[in-house]
Amino acid sequence: MPLDPQVVQVMENMASLGLPAVHTVSPEEARANAKKRPRSPGPEVAKVEDRTVPGPDSDVPVRIYTPEGSGPFPILVWFHGGGWVVGDLDSADGTARNLCVGGNCVVVSVDYRLAPDAKFPGPAEDCWAATTWAVNNAASINGDPSRLAVGGDSAGGNLAAAMCLMAADRGGPEIALQVLIYPVTDARSDTASYGRNAEGYSLTKTTMEWYWDQYLSSKDDAANPYAAPLQAKKPGRSAPGPGDYG
Repeated sequence: MPLDPQVVQVMENMASLGLPAVHTVSPEEARANAKKRPRSPGPEVAKVEDRTVPGPDSDVPVRIYTPEGSGPFPILVWFHGGGWVVGDLDSADGTARNLCVGGNCVVVSVDYRLAPDAKFPGPAEDCWAATTWAVNNAASINGDPSRLAVGGDSAGGNLAAAMCLMAADRGGPEIALQVLIYPVTDARSDTASYGRNAEGYSLTKTTMEWYWDQYLSSKDDAANPYAAPLQAKKPGRSAPGPGDYG
């Protein structure tokens, strides 16, 4: 099946930048190179506010987007992609604006800590702190706590799926919707899909393995469903405890 012309255009634009492969540079260089990628500015929204919320080890920066109207609005807590290594509030800005306007919802974009400076479960716990904060402080952001969604792209989709598992294990909050955009759900790279698509599509198998190496502290973490949601067992499973983080 041929690639969509828009996908081809994006890949050609990326290649024209001449940036080195992510796995060949340091995490710091990867972040600097990521900032060179062009981003769509997104539409105007009624209000944008930068705040910090209490996190497990330090405050977590968030950017809150409010649509036009009186509210209270549904809440979408959004986690950016970037292999847990790159990305920030600015890289997610255009996406968050489009989600705010298109979904007519308050978007809480989360600037979780990045690997390898913060290994799993640090980034996931930052996202959990932001998710629970959004629910507990819904009135202050003109949000409706009964209409909570989580979402993200790539590594952000991984984190969104982890939020749903955490909510199930930790007694809430109730999440009405998860929006997973090409989520990373498993650390295994020996699948047929990885074999077919290992090269030639910008993000390679080697780079994905590098991202996982930055995020996980040990091979045991790859079996933890909060790191690899596809590892989640059926209902009735035991929730991971502190010792399960490796």
